[in-house]
Amino acid sequence: MKTVAVIGEGTLADTVCKHLAGIHVVRRPDFNEALPPAGLVLVLGGNASVHQEAEGILQPLGIPWLCCYVYQGEGMVGPLIRPGQPGCSQCADIRRSRAGRDREEMDDELMSLVFPDLSPPPLEELSPSGLRHLAYILAAEVAKVLRGEEAHAEGSIYFVNLSTLRTTIHYVLPESNCPVCSQLPDDSMEAAKITLRPCMKLSRDHYRSRSIRDLQKVLRRDYWDSRTGLLNDKQLDLLSVFASSVANLPTSMFNEVTGGHSHCYADSELAAILEGLERYCGFAPRGKRTVVYDSYSNLKNTAMDLSRIGFHSQEQIERPGFLLVPFDPSAEMPWVWGYSFLQERPILVPERLGYYSFGYEGGFVYETSNGCAIGGSLEEAILYGLLEVVERDSFLMTWYARLTVPRLDYRSSEDKELVLMIERVRAVTGYEVQLYNTTMEHGIPRIWAVAKGGADQKLNLVCAAGAHLDPIRAAKSAVHELDVTITRMEGRWEARQMEAEAMFHDSSLVQDMEDHALLYSLPQSEERLGFLLNEQRPLRTFQEQFVPVLKHDDLTDDLKQVLQVFRNLNLEVIVIDQSSSETLRNGLYCVKVLIPGMIPMTFGHQFTRLIGLDRVLEVPMELGYTNRRLSPEELNPYPHPFP
Repeated sequence: MKTVAVIGEGTLADTVCKHLAGIHVVRRPDFNEALPPAGLVLVLGGNASVHQEAEGILQPLGIPWLCCYVYQGEGMVGPLIRPGQPGCSQCADIRRSRAGRDREEMDDELMSLVFPDLSPPPLEELSPSGLRHLAYILAAEVAKVLRGEEAHAEGSIYFVNLSTLRTTIHYVLPESNCPVCSQLPDDSMEAAKITLRPCMKLSRDHYRSRSIRDLQKVLRRDYWDSRTGLLNDKQLDLLSVFASSVANLPTSMFNEVTGGHSHCYADSELAAILEGLERYCGFAPRGKRTVVYDSYSNLKNTAMDLSRIGFHSQEQIERPGFLLVPFDPSAEMPWVWGYSFLQERPILVPERLGYYSFGYEGGFVYETSNGCAIGGSLEEAILYGLLEVVERDSFLMTWYARLTVPRLDYRSSEDKELVLMIERVRAVTGYEVQLYNTTMEHGIPRIWAVAKGGADQKLNLVCAAGAHLDPIRAAKSAVHELDVTITRMEGRWEARQMEAEAMFHDSSLVQDMEDHALLYSLPQSEERLGFLLNEQRPLRTFQEQFVPVLKHDDLTDDLKQVLQVFRNLNLEVIVIDQSSSETLRNGLYCVKVLIPGMIPMTFGHQFTRLIGLDRVLEVPMELGYTNRRLSPEELNPYPHPFP
């Protein structure tokens, strides 16, 4: 007969032992006494320090164990921990604390991790019925484990409301950076090498290798849960013209809201979850351990050329309160390995460029999620990361150089869906939508969309953008973004109108993403977009502006075609694989694409990055918008309107 060791004392342990009828039970008050040979250990009561102690003792012994404890009126059972397998009590604590029902509870959870000796409420105060219910659950789980069956607590936690006995089970996704059970490999040059493989598309006209509907089961099962999920909330946007959805990605410090936009709420919800995964992987290295810490001076032969990434000006750096410092080639910093398709070799990238930096103090550059993408294959993720870099670069190139780009006749697209989308925006919201072709020297279609409000609308102008190999898809993407931006900014307008007016007179007040859109909601800001909105220019057709799309059955062929374009322009495409165990378990890849020389997207006027980017001065002449190279003094000095 297999032995079950029970660690703990008090009413919970007494009640559980009474329910383990027919099972050989050995009790210990704590881990100070030697454990007998056991097939399972139950750790009852206690706090975070007890669970950490259990991990340290039971992991090396290879003994599975199950905990049960009480916190704020709830009993919790699980997860069942099997040493040597991903998923442990620390993974559960991390997931549960991040996805806490409210910020106050999350703060309490964080305090319990910082001060693990804080005692939980006395178990004696619990109702007998609540104790019996927990004991029944534990007894049923123990029986399954001893019979070799899969227990409900395998990778999951029971949450039991001890007042009502309402019981729910919540999946715990193993944490890639868990200090106990994760086995992260060191980041390495060998692992960074990328070999592109065939990646068949769903159809020649569909630029994805996997259907979002095919992913729906794993996306909801593995990543969304209100109590333990990597994402802990999702809501439908019922105010937008189209079917949009948002999801919440909780972190230790803040909540990141992600969105999905389509013509179907189910698809939009799944897209919001995917964007949440993308952001999660982009915050910090999760799939490998950063091991290179050195200076650019020492690593120059194996590192990317930092002279073309775009720096902040000396004037910006000298402003009071600016968080960043001048780049120092002799300063040590963390580096991650990426892959250069131009040089066809792995290359070192500053970690602050390979992942988000948010303008945190001590860095030399502000880097956003620009170029981050998720895909059903590595090739798919790289393609969409490239398209995002192109989208933002083309927008900023048009803005800073004030290019008089062609105005498009959306009806000439001959795409019924696009026409209906634009007409629906006008019919429902009253905003008139105009499209502009902002494609740059690389030839990848890029659309700038503007929604113009009238006397009955709260906002004067709203801008959005889209890029795709298919200009129709680029336009649709831009219109979807317009729709959600209109809804979001109309909801903020009355509370922030006075702030917007202050921003018009003082650009330094434009400090985050929302501020950029808010500023151009003002009628008086329209003059700054006069170069774009000039209606004296004739409308151009899609057929005049875009060459027919060369379609492939293999998405990798599409990607190689784009990479060759950048190679011909001597623009280096660098890819950092940001995938983690959380995404790779379902064949999802996350990447960050960097293209030095292209204008990086920044939010907050103080973080503009243009120093060293000669391309913004030269491309306007190459495309025929000017007859000479621009000077830095001629660039648009105002905050951009990208939302």
